[in-house]
Amino acid sequence: MADADTKEIATAARKYWSAEGYTEGGVIREVDYATQTGGLHPLFEGIKIVDCDTHITEAPDLFTSRAPARYKGKVPFVKCDPDGVERWYVGDRNFGSMGGNVIRADHNKLLGRLAFPKLEQAHPGGHLIKERLEAMDDMGIYAQIAFQNSGVTQAGSLMSLGDNDLAVAIVQIYNDASAEYQKQSGERIFNMAHLPFWDQKEMEKEARRCVDMGLRGFVLPDTPERVGVPSFMHDYWTPFLEMIEAESLPLNFHLNAAIDPNTLTWEGFAFEQTLSVVATMFSIGNAATLGNWMVSGRLDRHPKLKIGLIESGMGWVPFAVEALEHQFNEMLPRFSKQLSRRPWQYFRDHFMCSFWFETIGPKQLLETIGVDNVMFETDFPHPTSLYPGVQAHLVEVLGEKPYEVRKKVLQDNPVRMYKLPF
Repeated sequence: MADADTKEIATAARKYWSAEGYTEGGVIREVDYATQTGGLHPLFEGIKIVDCDTHITEAPDLFTSRAPARYKGKVPFVKCDPDGVERWYVGDRNFGSMGGNVIRADHNKLLGRLAFPKLEQAHPGGHLIKERLEAMDDMGIYAQIAFQNSGVTQAGSLMSLGDNDLAVAIVQIYNDASAEYQKQSGERIFNMAHLPFWDQKEMEKEARRCVDMGLRGFVLPDTPERVGVPSFMHDYWTPFLEMIEAESLPLNFHLNAAIDPNTLTWEGFAFEQTLSVVATMFSIGNAATLGNWMVSGRLDRHPKLKIGLIESGMGWVPFAVEALEHQFNEMLPRFSKQLSRRPWQYFRDHFMCSFWFETIGPKQLLETIGVDNVMFETDFPHPTSLYPGVQAHLVEVLGEKPYEVRKKVLQDNPVRMYKLPF
């Protein structure tokens, strides 16, 4: 890879979260936490609610405490910069923020920013398993599917190190910690595994190791070609996809859509204005991920592949699939032998979407989308997360649905998707 490409990747990695989102400011929403600690609502009795999109903040010592001797002093660590914001570093290289943490230690919520400048200001459940389990119990959540919070394991950052062995080791340490979280939580928190996907041999080896450790799924970008890796059209990916298909483990795309929403907003916006539009477009951008897989022919080669569209929302799905149905007629007749199914069939055979803040989607579109293809999430402890009011929201949007539908969306679908042990 050319030096210019490496520098571009490193710069993009540092912009994983906008620096302005960590400056002092924002608005604190006071939360009457006593009203949020009632646990499971009676309407959901007997249902183990699975929250399918949350984030475990990488603890400051995650890498330094687990690194083998040969990598001591080389792995990521956290330091506080002169602007008062804690960030990840590898040597003198800035690896970006600690991610989104807007739930304060006193349970109040920060609005209009991405996180508090320092981790100690945020809710300890963001990165400590005991405190996370307590918060889950308060919200009436039994289990969580969790994703990274910072960009410290982002491929662009790791590839730019110029030390492939170290880059692979950082990913392995992250996955080891994820296996520890799963065990420490009593099989209630399931962090999705990362892969050194820029190195085919190491990717396949690490994927097998993660399967053997009992991790329940993988997270990847849907346009790996952006960092110089072959696209999913290439046979580079075939052994890996065959492996996870055989293991019935999902491939997750968490807001890694094939568009960059940051290019869509007007100049002159304040940070909060920009983020409002960007966050919305990130969710809708999952339509590109959906379309890419449907038109690719990959789903015909891997008929049992499971794909999670995470932090996607659900209200856009009927339009996107209906649009693809139209385009299959108008643009793809030449591919009729390669594409053996129609978009709605592909969706129902392969995809899961997830909702959190929506009311129209779960109340009015659930049957249209398919009760077997929808999951629930909170996005805790991120900006725009469904907090407070988790149980109240679920009562509002699913309370009038039959019990078996509530159970399917909140428990059975994610249990099937992630092969959960309950």
